[in-house]
Amino acid sequence: MHWRRTLVFFSLIVIAAGSVEAITLAGPWQAIHLLGYDHDADLQELAQALPGLAERGINVIILEIDYHFEFQSFPELRQGDAQISVDGARNLAAQCEKNGIRLIPQFQCLGHQSWAKQTFPLLTVYPELDLTPGAYPENEGIYCREWDPFNPRVNEIVFALMDEIIDALQADAMHIGMDEVFLIGDEHAVSTKDKDPAEVFAHVVNDMYNHLVTEKKVEMLMWGDRLINAEVIDYGEWEASRNGTAPAIDKVPKDIIICDWHYELSDAYESVPMFLEKGFRVLPSSWRNVEASQAFIAYSLTLDHPNMLGHLFTTWHKMDPKVLLEYEPMVKGIAQFESAQKR
Repeated sequence: MHWRRTLVFFSLIVIAAGSVEAITLAGPWQAIHLLGYDHDADLQELAQALPGLAERGINVIILEIDYHFEFQSFPELRQGDAQISVDGARNLAAQCEKNGIRLIPQFQCLGHQSWAKQTFPLLTVYPELDLTPGAYPENEGIYCREWDPFNPRVNEIVFALMDEIIDALQADAMHIGMDEVFLIGDEHAVSTKDKDPAEVFAHVVNDMYNHLVTEKKVEMLMWGDRLINAEVIDYGEWEASRNGTAPAIDKVPKDIIICDWHYELSDAYESVPMFLEKGFRVLPSSWRNVEASQAFIAYSLTLDHPNMLGHLFTTWHKMDPKVLLEYEPMVKGIAQFESAQKR
């Protein structure tokens, strides 16, 4: 494994129409996905952990913000009693830069517009933008609510929200989520139930791409599960698609960064070479299972491909800074990269 040779891709220039120059990092992405840091006091707490994260090798933070921001364009969509302010965001961005960490915000698109019985602000304030309006009271019988991708009001609102977050953080990239979308073909999904799910999914991705990459000139990341055909790669219906969205993989730009998440132990993670062969840059993503995380990293390292970015460690709940610094999958995973670079 000649891991050092793969570092050339960090200065790769993406020349597809409308795309942007890829950002240069000093080594492989050693990234962590965080959420639950929902207001300025949380960001100050996170800032205290940045020197320790940098010392351990973290050079990218993907911070899921969603509606936890003091939006000016649509203040009615602020979530929680307190939110992230522009000043709070700017301070965290400055601290990340000081510690050599690239800060990338995330805003969940299309799916994940609710959790359990709680519906998030967009579909609470504007229920007419719900993909399944009036159906599934208290979200019973569904995983998460989704917005209507063919209502033009959605993009008008969401683009404005994203722009505020990007500008506040002075961000050069945005993660759009797009995982675990299940309602496109639902009988109550009036605008999409008779449409090709792959066309619908690609429509949303391309709308986001045109705004973020073409207009805002930032890079775009997304989860990869809906682009994996579960009939070909049998990950099951969560880590791959059984609802017809997978053909969208050939309908979206290839300079999108795919965060390919798999959380359980496997001998091989076939979707990674699939995404690479399609021309995407790939950021394999693991969670709390240390053995699975290490197996995923080991498998990715064997591929020795210039579009292999590194690894993303997800957490999925807010951690005390001291606990975060000792997060075992991250600590042991970064040690794997260090070992690989010494070979």
